[in-house]
Amino acid sequence: MKTLNVTDPEFKKYGRVVDEIDFSGLIEALKEKTPCPEDCAYEPSIADLESLPVKGELERIIYGELPIQIGYCNGHNLKLNAVEYHRSSEINVAATDVILLLGKEEDIEEGFTYDTGKMEAFLLPAGKAVELYATSLHYAPCQTSEEGFRVSIVLPKGTNEPLTGSHGGEFEDSLITARNKWLIGHPEGGFTGSEHIGLKGENLEV
Repeated sequence: MKTLNVTDPEFKKYGRVVDEIDFSGLIEALKEKTPCPEDCAYEPSIADLESLPVKGELERIIYGELPIQIGYCNGHNLKLNAVEYHRSSEINVAATDVILLLGKEEDIEEGFTYDTGKMEAFLLPAGKAVELYATSLHYAPCQTSEEGFRVSIVLPKGTNEPLTGSHGGEFEDSLITARNKWLIGHPEGGFTGSEHIGLKGENLEV
């Protein structure tokens, strides 16, 4: 699978590089105060990260004064396993080199299936940050070395918290697995709950 760079023109349909904010303090805290487990771990809200001045900048400049949460997705991962999307942009801040596997929401087909052959891979270099648009399908980052990866994940406050109501049926509501999170899983993704399994094709591996 060919890997492009987030600075390449092909990335523009998925998001943009965020260069108007200094993320150096967040990256340092991500390295010093968050673990890098042997599997893949996601935490939506971490006090040590949210106490940094960058939180106020992100709320003001990127999210138009909406409250946000700053967490992380760290660990070891080489496979796609699923795609998800939100009703909002997501900021990814890389403390290590990572590969993002990305697709477009508009390519979801009838029955909420998606062909993984339509996805593209992009290198997000250490020290860089990107905004992934709400229409971009994504999931956990992939490592580029045996040391694993560390990425800070910024989203509107409350995203990925447990649902409080009942959901399901034949429409898009059947995809929701957490607040502001719609997910389509792969048959080889290891899902054992009520997640919608609709990815067709190879479970992509970098």
